[in-house]
Amino acid sequence: MPPIISCKGLHHRYDAGEAGGVDALIDIDLEIERGEFVAIIGPNGSGKSTLAKQFNALLLPTKGRVLVAGHDTSDPDFLWDIRKTCGMVFQNPDNQIVATVVEEDVAFGPENLGIPPSEIVTRVNAALAAVEMGYYREHAPHQLSGGQKQRVAIAGILAMEPEVLVLDEPTAMLDPSGRREVLACVKRLNKEKGITVVFITHFMDEAAEADRVIVMQEGRIALEGSPREVFSQVEELKAAGLDVPQVTELAKRLCRLGIDVPMDVLTVDELVAAVCR
Repeated sequence: MPPIISCKGLHHRYDAGEAGGVDALIDIDLEIERGEFVAIIGPNGSGKSTLAKQFNALLLPTKGRVLVAGHDTSDPDFLWDIRKTCGMVFQNPDNQIVATVVEEDVAFGPENLGIPPSEIVTRVNAALAAVEMGYYREHAPHQLSGGQKQRVAIAGILAMEPEVLVLDEPTAMLDPSGRREVLACVKRLNKEKGITVVFITHFMDEAAEADRVIVMQEGRIALEGSPREVFSQVEELKAAGLDVPQVTELAKRLCRLGIDVPMDVLTVDELVAAVCR
């Protein structure tokens, strides 16, 4: 089965017609498989958000191609199909919530797709259940916590039944509790419903939960692999201006002290087990 998203020689230049333009993406070759959970990390200005916006044609390639479910994002005839396939959740949920009642907000997307009312009710119920927000269906969004608002924003996208969920730093404005809520919700949707997830984050512990991690630097893919493969390259990540999960950093320091522990540990439990051995 072909990948759900494919980038070939993707190049994006802001102000492409001007001498002072900026190359935000340079020669990106990338494939994302159906059902995969991919985390994208990188310092500010590395091209993460620009890449995410290519996936549902909010931005179009200056050069190269992006295919979503086999459709070329540069072909306007496929724009509707691409937007239905690939839903986006942004950093600030207040920018995506448009109604004064939670269930009405979740229904907004399907209504604009022309879905019959009876089907909209079914989709809203399913979407709220998927993010565990059914209890709050009649609440006003402004009364919710940041994590709850973000879950409502995710439900609004789910109600349109996309195959891919792209989240652009969805936890950046949340406290630790809200971050845990959103990440747990996204992982559940990926594992239980098979939704492909592209998760852009500045938090390394969140990226460590993904199937694959892509590291962006100056518009290019600098590193790519499983979380263990990527986060074991501590020096390379630090040179790119990034951190590593705290437990991985601790493992590296223990190795320097002569304690024999693996460099690719990602969780506290793994490190405890290694130290005990």
